[in-house]
Amino acid sequence: MMDLGLNGKSVLVLASSKGLGKAIAQEFAREGARVMITSRDGELLQAVVEEACGEVHAQVCDITKSTEIKALVEKTVTLYGTIDILVNNCGGPRGGNFDDLDDQAWHEAFDLTLLSYIRTIREVLPIMRKNGKGRIVNVASISIKQPIEGLLLSNTLRAGVNGLAKSLSQELAKDHILINTVGPGKFATDRVIEIDQQQADKKNISLEELQKSSQSTIPLGRYGQPNEFAKAVVFLASDANTYITGQSILVDGGLTKAL
Repeated sequence: MMDLGLNGKSVLVLASSKGLGKAIAQEFAREGARVMITSRDGELLQAVVEEACGEVHAQVCDITKSTEIKALVEKTVTLYGTIDILVNNCGGPRGGNFDDLDDQAWHEAFDLTLLSYIRTIREVLPIMRKNGKGRIVNVASISIKQPIEGLLLSNTLRAGVNGLAKSLSQELAKDHILINTVGPGKFATDRVIEIDQQQADKKNISLEELQKSSQSTIPLGRYGQPNEFAKAVVFLASDANTYITGQSILVDGGLTKAL
């Protein structure tokens, strides 16, 4: 039996009131970790806390605001004494092609998708360095390897997340801090349904028709379940991972054709 070594570890998971972030937080809690979850929706957070099977606390936070990120990290340390693991996650930026996007759209997407990760890493690094070790996992998208039609903002900025992690893996190795990027493919989440509905509307077909066609492009023939993605993240963040850093790993059922 593989021991993940997560019992009692302090974990901060961003954007974790629903979807993949929620699944990640739940998986850590099942492994005995102490988990701080966050989003802008206090009601959704409370619902996650109430259904959790382990120690989970919540803090409302808008991750596009540096002051709120700082307060979130401070609250986590106050509750748990430290932060052993950071999982950076966020909702996707708006869809659109180049002609659809003005400067404001680009600035908003940058703040959400890349700068929020940079700011949170900046806040937790002194804590991890003091501990002499740490794990950081950045949730991105399969677009770090293969761009997705109609998601120009995500394609551009997720690549930045990947570059950030690759660069930091070199800088942080001496501190025994491992950092990796995980790209989800198509999972059964509200975000994927939203994107599918947009594409169905453009093609003037039903959501069911669109999803049937979409799933046929996945070698495993289905959308993934959030907990399947969560298990990959938890492994990379656990003590079972001692030598994987600076890598971009896709969890996509074989969807991505790029090497």
